[in-house]
Amino acid sequence: MHQPATTNPMIIMVINMTIVFAVLIGLSFMIKLVHMIDPTKKQEKKLEEKPAPRAASVVTPAAPAVDPNLNIAVIAAAVAAYGGDAKIVAIRPVESTGWKNVGRANGVQNTVF
Repeated sequence: MHQPATTNPMIIMVINMTIVFAVLIGLSFMIKLVHMIDPTKKQEKKLEEKPAPRAASVVTPAAPAVDPNLNIAVIAAAVAAYGGDAKIVAIRPVESTGWKNVGRANGVQNTVF
């Protein structure tokens, strides 16, 4: 049996860390090389710059009103697309007071996690 070269844990740690970082640096160079010679990268075509036409004043349309019947129709369509003999009995919004209570408690304590 042969004796180990060293039993000093600090020297072993330095050797191991050097090997790990050398491998990581080598991988980063390989990744950069692949990005430089990537054959699947789209070639940028130089387009002639054309002056952009002046746009008229931009008018944003008002947001459409949300129709609750639309939500019901979407849910019914999803259930029908799933298949089977499923039947919608009721559609109710889920009320979760847990997050509200935690927010109130944090506000009262005036602390941030």
